[in-house]
Amino acid sequence: MKRSNRAGGRTAGPPARRKQRPAEVRYPVPALDKGLDVLELLAREPEGLLLNEIASSLGRTPSELFRMVIGLARRGYIEQRQGERYTLTLKLFELAHRHRPIKSLTAAAAPLMLRLAQRALQSCHLTVFHAGRVMVVSEVDSPERYAFGMKIGALVGLTDTASGYVLLAFQDEATRRAMLEAHQKAEGELDVDPVKLMKIVRDVERQGYAEVQSRQTHGVTNIAFPVFGASAHAHAVLNVPYIKRIDNKVTPSIADIKELLRESAAELSVLMGHVASD
Repeated sequence: MKRSNRAGGRTAGPPARRKQRPAEVRYPVPALDKGLDVLELLAREPEGLLLNEIASSLGRTPSELFRMVIGLARRGYIEQRQGERYTLTLKLFELAHRHRPIKSLTAAAAPLMLRLAQRALQSCHLTVFHAGRVMVVSEVDSPERYAFGMKIGALVGLTDTASGYVLLAFQDEATRRAMLEAHQKAEGELDVDPVKLMKIVRDVERQGYAEVQSRQTHGVTNIAFPVFGASAHAHAVLNVPYIKRIDNKVTPSIADIKELLRESAAELSVLMGHVASD
């Protein structure tokens, strides 16, 4: 029952261009953009692509990308399989895990999340805001026979998930606006009315957490609590995608899960330098 965020088939056409800010228009870096386009494309293609397929997907010619692809391969970011298809290596994964803020967060969260999963009998995951979307940076499976969880590295929507609501709710207005301006749709992300979104965000802020029926999967109740850093703003979100047992096995209720999550998120906040105000 492990959830995957992989697409079912080959990407059709060039990837959607992200919104450009004024500084990006004034100071273009074509070579860097081409390299990043290649990496982002291959991240969605686990079986890899031929050079001409990369070029076609990006709306370019093979000759335009040849030196770029060779350069990325030489630096170890991509590699050729059977001398033909290019695929991503684990170098980006390695670099991400060297990034100290995320490394510190996941290291501090690991024992708390393991304890939470064992007590809740549910899977749990930790998310952060990343490049206009929400990224899963840590996950622990339920100890039960049945586990529903998110893969580390999965990107989900900012505007249609419990994590996104919490990340938006516990920010100052300037940061919230910047997050929404940077928003990039995740795969399958639903359209949302801005007025309705802000009502949800305000309700989450007032309540202190999010509890919503999943807009991606039937039968899942997503419960999410903020993890604060040194500031009073949400640094990350601790989540439980709650699935209800309908047999004779007695498991913690949603009310129980919320208290366990509240406790774990508060502990992790303290470890991340947060000092609660009186």
